[in-house]
Amino acid sequence: MPLLTVSNLAHAYGANVVLDGATFAVDPGEKVGLVGRNGQGKTTLMKAVLGRLQPDSGQIQLQRGARVGYLSQDPDLNPDETLRDAAEGAFKLLHELHVKLNEVYDEMAAADAAQLDRLMKQQAKLEDQIEAAGGYAIDHKIDATLHGLGFTDDQFSLKVRKLSGGQKGRLALARLLLEQPDLLMLDEPTNHLDIAGREWLETFLAEEYPGAVILVSHDRWLLDRVVRRILEVERGRIWEYPGNYEKYLALKEERQLTEARVYDKQLDKIRQEEQFIRRYKTGQRAKQARGRQSRLDRFKRDELVERPVSLDVMKLNLPKAPRSGDQVVNAEGIGKRYGETVLFDRLDLSIARGERIGIIGPNGAGKTTLVKCLLDELEPDGGTVRLGSRLAVGYYRQLHENLDFSLTVWQYLQSVIVGQDGQSKASEQQARDLAGAFLFSGNDQEQALGDLSGGERSRAVLAGLVASAKNLLVLDEPTNHLDIPSAERLEQVLSMDGGYDGTLLLISHDRALLQATCDRLLIFDGQGGVRDFSGTFVEWHRRMEQENSARPTDESAPVPPARKDRSNANDGKKSSSNIRKVTERDVEKLAVRIEAMESRRTEIDAELADPEVYRDGERMRKLQQERQQLQNELEPIEEQWARAIESLE
Repeated sequence: MPLLTVSNLAHAYGANVVLDGATFAVDPGEKVGLVGRNGQGKTTLMKAVLGRLQPDSGQIQLQRGARVGYLSQDPDLNPDETLRDAAEGAFKLLHELHVKLNEVYDEMAAADAAQLDRLMKQQAKLEDQIEAAGGYAIDHKIDATLHGLGFTDDQFSLKVRKLSGGQKGRLALARLLLEQPDLLMLDEPTNHLDIAGREWLETFLAEEYPGAVILVSHDRWLLDRVVRRILEVERGRIWEYPGNYEKYLALKEERQLTEARVYDKQLDKIRQEEQFIRRYKTGQRAKQARGRQSRLDRFKRDELVERPVSLDVMKLNLPKAPRSGDQVVNAEGIGKRYGETVLFDRLDLSIARGERIGIIGPNGAGKTTLVKCLLDELEPDGGTVRLGSRLAVGYYRQLHENLDFSLTVWQYLQSVIVGQDGQSKASEQQARDLAGAFLFSGNDQEQALGDLSGGERSRAVLAGLVASAKNLLVLDEPTNHLDIPSAERLEQVLSMDGGYDGTLLLISHDRALLQATCDRLLIFDGQGGVRDFSGTFVEWHRRMEQENSARPTDESAPVPPARKDRSNANDGKKSSSNIRKVTERDVEKLAVRIEAMESRRTEIDAELADPEVYRDGERMRKLQQERQQLQNELEPIEEQWARAIESLE
């Protein structure tokens, strides 16, 4: 029986129809991705399911007793609670008992002997109740969830009122995940998460969360790893696709090709009928022409399919930027700190023309600060920075306060881009072509910048930047407010074989964008360290997995089997009755087994480095499990081989 059933849902805002017969169902435990362009009805659909909006028509049925959880953009948190107590609020009864117990402890501090006896009995009773309600077993779950979403132990005692907006968003997400509703509705849950937080969330949702999930996200890798079905909202309808996001793209293209062929055939039929009607609308066959006109009108009304959305995006011919010097930036021994917090220290960095560098790391680690130091917008505490010659810098920032909001989209683009020769002013047609390539339709191009949403305005600014003949592009979280089609369009332009051929510095948590555009990474560890890695994001991820698997820890390192005692327990003398002499053939067999297992491990590592495999959550999990099993089996065999070699000597 479905957990949630939505039937023929329809809703309009004035003349704007956003839902028109939307129908789908979600089974218990199912992970579903909800996608579609901004403004297509995703938010309206979620509000209707949550009961926060009454649709014009249709039905929504939720399984009796099922709980629905929703990640609100304005979470309801008690400002006087600590961060950890607020997270513990997910376990309401247990949380109330802990609050009472803490009150008892406070009273004990000032109690006399008579009061202390009463309070100790009350303490014992509360501790029994806490144990019966789940005890302290939930402590590990709370801590693991908070750690996974980027909080440190030192932050657990912070009052909620002192948290930033991003921290409150992560706390609300942690609390929601701990509550474990039957249906979890997540609208852009990665907005305040760094890469480590995103990876933790996708693993948690895919492998640990028992309930159903409806996920709206512009993080394509999150969708690939978590969901097993895609629901697309398009023109008010719901299109269903089995599989993850990557599979959805392939299936959607097949559907659109089929629709395009059907649409073209129907247009041919309409043209033939209209030609007949025009030819014979008067004269002896006028009655027949009128009959065919009536049939044609019914055909257009009842059978004509909608014009399919364009399959291809416009190919951009970006203007050539002036050639910069061979050395774009050279930094020697630079550092920056705020109080006791060291962002980076004694950092040497050289950036050559044409390099594509991704800058990643935890929130607040100093990524934007480094970029500002490199661009001479902020003075480092020490060291020197030299900028190369003939630089034309385009810098995308989160705020767009310097824009003229009265300009329309095409007027703005015409004002900031240049012609194909890289010198002259762009024509109106070139500006409109660029707007179309960045998914602004004809009517959208006439909108003033001040009337656009944050995501639409970001898209216009990015379009202008990449087409403004800049030989150094610095992009700080460019996809934060973009929907997936817009992010994919930016990715196409900036990709290795796209239209942009200058130097790129990209600060981003968008792993798909990093993988497609960058082949060198600067990785901040959040502790003042910066690592320079030559390779793509997937190659970096693979390197980290190898280093982590090779680094033993108390919790995860496999424990080698105990060495067998070579003495007889009774008399302490060597016993030959139970020990077979090791031969060279035994050593050779062990060596062959080790070689085969290492060979398979190498094959798995190669597969894990493939971006296609990384985006296939199920396949990746199986490969990781196989690799871990190989590692666990390999270590005792290697130890056995070493002992065998030793015995031969």
